Amino acid sequence: MAIASIPMIMTLGNSMLIPILPQMRSALDLTQFEVSLTISVFSIAGAVFIPVFGYLSDHFSRKAVIIPALILYALGGLLAGIAPLLFAGKAYTLILGGRIMQGIGAAGTTPIAMALTGDLFKGAQESKVLGLIEASNAFGKVISPILGAVLALIFWYAVFFAYPLFSLFSLVLTWIFVKEQANRAAALPFGQYLKGLLTVFKHEGRWLFSTYLAGAVCLFTLFGILFYLSDVLEKTYEVNGVLKGSVLAIPLLVMLTTAYLTGSLIKENQQLMKSLIVTGLMLMTVSFALLVFFTNLYLFMGILLLSSVGTGMVLPCLNRFITGAVGKARRGFVTSLYGSVRFLGVALGPPVFGWLMAWSRTGMFLGTAGLTLLTALLILFTVRVAKKETAVEPRSTLFKKIQPVE
Repeated sequence: MAIASIPMIMTLGNSMLIPILPQMRSALDLTQFEVSLTISVFSIAGAVFIPVFGYLSDHFSRKAVIIPALILYALGGLLAGIAPLLFAGKAYTLILGGRIMQGIGAAGTTPIAMALTGDLFKGAQESKVLGLIEASNAFGKVISPILGAVLALIFWYAVFFAYPLFSLFSLVLTWIFVKEQANRAAALPFGQYLKGLLTVFKHEGRWLFSTYLAGAVCLFTLFGILFYLSDVLEKTYEVNGVLKGSVLAIPLLVMLTTAYLTGSLIKENQQLMKSLIVTGLMLMTVSFALLVFFTNLYLFMGILLLSSVGTGMVLPCLNRFITGAVGKARRGFVTSLYGSVRFLGVALGPPVFGWLMAWSRTGMFLGTAGLTLLTALLILFTVRVAKKETAVEPRSTLFKKIQPVE
């Protein structure tokens, strides 16, 4: 429960803002691009600092990174909440500053929790816990649009004051219940550490690139579609408030359920993981291609759920591949680099989809379908796995493998 609470904090950072973006835009007299930056700066800051925290967690301990990160995340939320209340003239600038602080704090959450899971659990149990982490991530996305819409009934910036409360909850759970030994015994000088990482990417770089890209694409499409949906629900379908938050939560709930079931199913079966990733990306491709032809809200949501199922199939399998790619001494950095590219996907989603919305609805959906199709093909041809169910075996004393290298 403590570990699963950590990725939820990262998720709330963006998802809870989605329903209030139109209100923020109106209240602060912002452009569509400016309001999208409140999502993007959070994610860019996180993407930059995730590898830094990954190295620190490898060199010291996971908790030594997670606890301060949660504190910084909470302080950023307080700054963003106080800004429109006390500094109306500089509210937007201070909100961006608070969001950058939150992004830096969020960098020490989900990727480090994934590395911590790899430290504490092995085999099928590790796969199940990683599935639980992805389900927790998805659960945060499910409840956050509803929470954001409910809090906006008080005042639109009330959302920011909720972040410190959630951070405190996760901090207390982590402090009390997560037991780990410091990694000092495994810590390496930076030069030797970097050399080992280069060795990993020399041997495993092709399939790591594909899995990293798949994670980024999933988050890019997810937050891009949510941004699009948040806008059209108000403008086209006149769905507002808590009802709007509830509609936004539907595809996320489907993704949560699929992610949890996938994590419980895959165990150590590498061939199944690869098949589910490719199948999930193809479901996303079909969904986005079909959305071109549907404007009725009920039919649109029904088709969109195909992509939610696909995303829920892909992410837990990617998590298992990434955490098994290297040994404990460098796991934090490799999982953190994966977290960085996922964050970049989140950062690019809203502004890119905002631009595509102004250009062409058809082009937006077909372009997204083409991207997920290309990603599926890359996974199909670059990720090589054992043909039978097998545990992840050590490749050497420095790192582990997922698939045989020819």
